[in-house]
Amino acid sequence: MPAAKIVISIRKLIASLGIFSLCALHCPAQVPVVVTFDPAHPGAEIPADFPGLSFEMQRVLADTNGWHYFSAENTRLIATFKTLGIKNLRVGGNTADRPTLPTPTTADVDALFAFAKDAGVKIIFTLRLNHGDAEAAVSMANYISRNYSNQLDALAIGNEPNVFSTNYETYLAEWKRFAARITAPTNLPTARFCGPGVSPGHEKWSARFADDLAGTGRIKFISQHDYPGGDARRATNAAAARDRLLSPAMDGHYEKFAANFVPAVATNGLAFRFEEANSFYDGGAPDASDTFASALWALNFQWWWAAHGVSGINFHTGDKVAARDENKPCRYATFWTTADGYDVHPIGYAEKMFSLGSRGKVLPVTISTADTNLNFAAYAVLGDDQNFYVTLINRSHDATATNVSVQISAEEISGYTKSEIIRLTAAHDDIAAKTGVTLGGAEISNDAHWNGKWEQLSEPMNMPVLAISVELPAASAAVVRLTPK
Repeated sequence: MPAAKIVISIRKLIASLGIFSLCALHCPAQVPVVVTFDPAHPGAEIPADFPGLSFEMQRVLADTNGWHYFSAENTRLIATFKTLGIKNLRVGGNTADRPTLPTPTTADVDALFAFAKDAGVKIIFTLRLNHGDAEAAVSMANYISRNYSNQLDALAIGNEPNVFSTNYETYLAEWKRFAARITAPTNLPTARFCGPGVSPGHEKWSARFADDLAGTGRIKFISQHDYPGGDARRATNAAAARDRLLSPAMDGHYEKFAANFVPAVATNGLAFRFEEANSFYDGGAPDASDTFASALWALNFQWWWAAHGVSGINFHTGDKVAARDENKPCRYATFWTTADGYDVHPIGYAEKMFSLGSRGKVLPVTISTADTNLNFAAYAVLGDDQNFYVTLINRSHDATATNVSVQISAEEISGYTKSEIIRLTAAHDDIAAKTGVTLGGAEISNDAHWNGKWEQLSEPMNMPVLAISVELPAASAAVVRLTPK
């Protein structure tokens, strides 16, 4: 495929900004940026089941009336999954290994996989390891495999074993004991697992797990957890917590985090997935994890890791989540249950937006700007539909709010003469907003209805290069779609 570029023509941009000079004293600064992508060197395909959610295992259990949250009868939840583009469901969390709680029954599992079939998701199912019963794990693994192998992504043995195992060696020995029983010739010799599913700060367990078990052929992918904001209990200043989520320093955290385990995963030819992740652990930081700041953070989080090889991310969620031995209201939730369905929170809009522009192969992107402090990110894919999708994220906000003016040009792309845009915004560009978030100009209703629209951009100029003009206000994001007309 011929080389292609998205380029901001700074000279033409400056000329075009003349009309905005009258508001220079009242509007955020406007900065030109050069974004270049190269479809001649596409990277890995983003898996179809990349977008995922993670729930506590306790949510799989029937309530006191025998009703299952995950069931084919919960049509509003199924519709919400489909609207958001969720394709993977992990059940686990701290309650998977809490000895005071029962493990799911076959009836619970039947309801779960009936939900999965109707919602179109694959399941990552966690078997209890902490004070667990190996025979019970074998029985459940056999039952799931016999009845639901087509909907099972992988089995996990234990959740965050670093919490209850004294060291890695102790954990590995126990994991091998369970796995050996499950994969015995009379049980499931072809069973596939993920692991170790450790909490942040223990990524080297993931590296060792890859080194120790890749040769067995039993590991489908390495699972890791991450909450890059840190401990929610320490996030006592909400404004500072929001700033932390949107800081460019987050990208540096991801680089260091990846360095602790991703090289070992790649060397062993394995995939890796965040089977549990979100902004701040311990249930999320109030007035940060539940705001529009979390949406801009989550959109960039998904894209940064997709560009660095992760096969998927399951955002931990629920009305409540387990924090140590407590169940707390979930501040980082994708949605909460309401009387008429599910109230989608800001982070859910980021998950939806990612699903709109990520089906394809990641393309190399470079960003150039004279403003070295500009808080801006860009990602691109060559879609499975042969469209180009470019995601633009302006993380600047509040006192540092900066509008980005973009004139996009594409060289030597034959036939790509149609351009459209869909925007993610909050009222008044307020990163502290918890409501009033829109995608494509529309909210997602509690009954999972969304009628957001792609807007056609001005007809591209067909000079030696294809020119497309885009304005990206502070604290907003957009996906630009280039399509053959």
